[in-house]
Amino acid sequence: FFSSNVSKMGQQAAVLGLVLLAATGLVAHAQNLELPKLPYDYDALEPVIDAQTMRIHHLMHHNAYLTTINKALTALRSDAKTKPLAKMGVDKLLQNLDQVHEPIAGLVRNGGGGFVNHILFWGSMCKGGKPLDASSALGKAVDGVFTSQQRFIELFQEKAMGVFGSGWVWLVYDTSDKSLSISSTANQDTPAMQAGKVPILGLDVWEHAYYLKYQNKRADYVSAWWGVVDWEAVTARYEAALSGKTEL
Repeated sequence: FFSSNVSKMGQQAAVLGLVLLAATGLVAHAQNLELPKLPYDYDALEPVIDAQTMRIHHLMHHNAYLTTINKALTALRSDAKTKPLAKMGVDKLLQNLDQVHEPIAGLVRNGGGGFVNHILFWGSMCKGGKPLDASSALGKAVDGVFTSQQRFIELFQEKAMGVFGSGWVWLVYDTSDKSLSISSTANQDTPAMQAGKVPILGLDVWEHAYYLKYQNKRADYVSAWWGVVDWEAVTARYEAALSGKTEL
């Protein structure tokens, strides 16, 4: 009888332990960011961007930035003084890098920037692309600032070709003066690191984004990319920024 009860108690303890272990695992997992799925198949952007590039770009490069930012967030949570920073969200954390000490600040800048930049990049494309509606708020703004969509594309491409090494090119909305502008950033920096700057459209000009198909012909990649830009999604992002929704 005694040994039977001990056995039952042991089984119950084991089950309870597994439940607690699973719960703990779920909590830890919930604290980490996850790699978002692409909104389309890896071959959806063919022939502009090949499936192999998309698969490597998403599963290896984007995932590497995810691992880096999660490492930074874990480090911030481990210290009572910096734990509140980990609760800011990546967008706000990138705007408050001066509050993060090295080497964690570098992890946040590179990993966090790379993580959010790629989410915006994937979400700005779709199979076959979707045209910019000239009568939309964004269409009118582009015409007003750049005189025409074609001129905007020319200026954007010039900026892309002027990026030395690795970086990004952006169409940015500035909440302070409600203006649109084209800018570039190095490495995985994002315009949103500056308060009030909202990236509306971003193009990745790191070589890993195009080298398998285009080799060193960045101009061909940039020119072809317009064929998969989802201007409906970009317009929605712009309208959200106009209404005050500025998170990455």
